[in-house]
Amino acid sequence: MNARIQAPSSSSTFPLPSLPSASCRRKFRLLLPREVCTTQQLCCCLGAQIEACLDPSPSKYLKGQVSLGQSITQSSLWPLLRKCLLPPRALLTSVTPDFSTTTFAGDEKIGVLLLNLGGPETLEDVQPFLFNLFADPDIIRLPRLFRFLQKPLAQFISVMRAPKSREGYASIGGGSPLRPMTDAQAEELRKALCAKNVPAKVYVGMRYWHPFTEEAIEQIKRDGITKLVVLPLYPQFSISTSGSSLRLLESIFREDEYLVNMQHTVIPSWYQREGYIKAMVDLIEKELKKFNCPEEVMIFFSAHGVPLAYVEEAGDPYKAEMEECVDLIMEELERRGINNGFTLAYQSRVGPVEWLKPYTDETIIELGQKGVKSLLAVPISFVSEHIETLEEIDVEYKELALKSGIENWGRVPALGCEPTFISDLADAVIESLPYVGAMAVSNLEARQSLVPLGSVEELLATYDSQRRELPPPVTFWEWGWTKSAETWNGRAAMLAVLVLLVLEVTTGEGFLHQWGILPLLR
Repeated sequence: MNARIQAPSSSSTFPLPSLPSASCRRKFRLLLPREVCTTQQLCCCLGAQIEACLDPSPSKYLKGQVSLGQSITQSSLWPLLRKCLLPPRALLTSVTPDFSTTTFAGDEKIGVLLLNLGGPETLEDVQPFLFNLFADPDIIRLPRLFRFLQKPLAQFISVMRAPKSREGYASIGGGSPLRPMTDAQAEELRKALCAKNVPAKVYVGMRYWHPFTEEAIEQIKRDGITKLVVLPLYPQFSISTSGSSLRLLESIFREDEYLVNMQHTVIPSWYQREGYIKAMVDLIEKELKKFNCPEEVMIFFSAHGVPLAYVEEAGDPYKAEMEECVDLIMEELERRGINNGFTLAYQSRVGPVEWLKPYTDETIIELGQKGVKSLLAVPISFVSEHIETLEEIDVEYKELALKSGIENWGRVPALGCEPTFISDLADAVIESLPYVGAMAVSNLEARQSLVPLGSVEELLATYDSQRRELPPPVTFWEWGWTKSAETWNGRAAMLAVLVLLVLEVTTGEGFLHQWGILPLLR
């Protein structure tokens, strides 16, 4: 199979070649140039004169041009790539390159964009925040025929869920602490980068509330950033988290000439980094010591769930990355002589569809029935405290655990600004800087991440090439008995909602219009 080189542009890429068999995979990364730029840039990014291998005449690359239709075969490309391999675990460990003697160009400005979910800051923000959340097609994917109902449906759901959500936010102080915590993480990351001789500005872009990603991008443009590292604050990649934020970035980049010409790279997931794993283990070890019998404590990893169809039908790597992350944490605990039992479950499911199992609430009940008396909850997919940790875990799941016969409850705090964690994020940013303007394929190992380190466009192109179109979370009616009454009733309810929305939109009359959710037709 040929790997074709495209005509270079600000977003031109090398499509990924076929990889060797699993038996040949090792823990290292491959480098491919994202942009065919000058000889000096290629040497800086790859550490080798790769253009000389591709073409004996470097004139085309000095001009930044490659002829359309030029191609190289896998057999000729693979030996070339092997010459450009990084040392083992170069992007997995916290070994930071020495930048103390590095000279940055005078007009070069480095920026880091932290991506996160966002959360309502006041109780009045809850309903519009929920609308932004459910209006995202990566959160609720409607069948193509009904996609024009995305916003009306989001408005309906947000209005119906807002009262209960307000109660939850009121119980944790009247709003989400996510923004101040993310701002604090950004400031600590900036300080850590400066301490490592990499002056950079750090920005925060939220997906569903202020400061929106669009607001952060405008500030990046005003500051004249020339090199940008995009760092989602989600350790594991998922369609509904990092994927949604990156798709928004992609649309913003395509529409802005400044952004098209700005070099950037993305760190899509970092759950396997040594510093992150050690930071998590430090917190777990500390909380275990608070129990009277630490060796009897069940370590309970609770991750945010996603619809099962995202993983099984759409190829979302979230479940595989989450399981590997838990394995890495337990391996580090075992190296420290901690051999507690552990389990992984998924929380925060909504709607009538099946989500990743086992569910957190059901698992807690089962553990209580099996005689588990001590439980340490570990919010594995969260790096900041917010409603899923402060209310759902600390209140709802703790109460459920005590009712289920579990006598001793503990919870590991989110990483927040934990120094080892922040230092490791700084290392990740520094290690990605040589690849700004280049692409590094994910580590070639049996349990490799689906998404690579690369530009936003390349990242999504690579991801999309390996999955089918994301199916709607609600499939149409199926005859016969379903697995659960919840699924059956949920499908019927969703079908009824869709019918009502169609009638409302077509007739211009109904309770949504009366409540002012939809405008009255004059």
